Amino acid sequence: MPLTTAPAAARYPERPLRIATVQAQAVAGDVAANAAQAAELIREAAEADARLVLFAEKFLSGYEPELIRTDPLKCAVQPGDPRLAPIAEACRETGTAAIVGAAVQDGDDLRVSALVLGPDGGFVTRYDKQYLFKTERAYYRPGTAGCTLELDGWRLGLGICYDSGFPEHARAAALDGCHAYLVGALFSMGHGHHESRTWFPARALDNTLYTVLANHIGHTGGWHTCGGSAVWAPDGRLLAEAGEDRRELVVVDLDPAVLRTARETETLLADLAEAGARPVAPRTRFTLG
Repeated sequence: MPLTTAPAAARYPERPLRIATVQAQAVAGDVAANAAQAAELIREAAEADARLVLFAEKFLSGYEPELIRTDPLKCAVQPGDPRLAPIAEACRETGTAAIVGAAVQDGDDLRVSALVLGPDGGFVTRYDKQYLFKTERAYYRPGTAGCTLELDGWRLGLGICYDSGFPEHARAAALDGCHAYLVGALFSMGHGHHESRTWFPARALDNTLYTVLANHIGHTGGWHTCGGSAVWAPDGRLLAEAGEDRRELVVVDLDPAVLRTARETETLLADLAEAGARPVAPRTRFTLG
């Protein structure tokens, strides 16, 4: 059930959380094929004992704005979409949660969304991208609220691609008690790669939280993407990173001891709390089973 009350007092998880950030070549406009591939990746991650799997932005269709605009029934996900069944089944069979990028048809509007499925395979919520890139504004409508998930005592803030370029976005998650910031994205060769390697360690250190990136590989929607799905520690150091052009899972344990040490060393969040800081935008909160 969503909550909109003030953030809870600062606390730490009791045990590590193993997560997987994954990258694979999306099939342009083919939701069913990409859902089947996502189910395979969830099962692979579960074999490595991951509790949660993060996918790239719009993985279920590929980035593909023109395909999505011209044929949303085929390329965008609808409420109760049966094409998500393989993902739900993989989550349920393995007890693994998943955050899957998709274009979503919301009435007359299209959204860039992250779909959240719980370890029981049930649909939990969707987060809609709040900061649209300049080339996306003709196609999509922005989201109006942040989203915090809780899994095994870990609070996880969601973002999608360009969201991560705005310090306020990750900061709102941290002020809501988040221990990690999870972002499905499309970053391209060249400047996009530079942005991701600047933004993600900065968001981590600014907020003393883990940052996690799932990126595309290959070509999609006219972009040559750069892979490099990765995890950064709460002090901004790179923990693990995928290659630039191959299907790959990166599996990392988020460690409460590392989180505590970072926050006791870098006291940014404690100092903000002393100043009475709170998230400036609405947020919803959901607990995963």
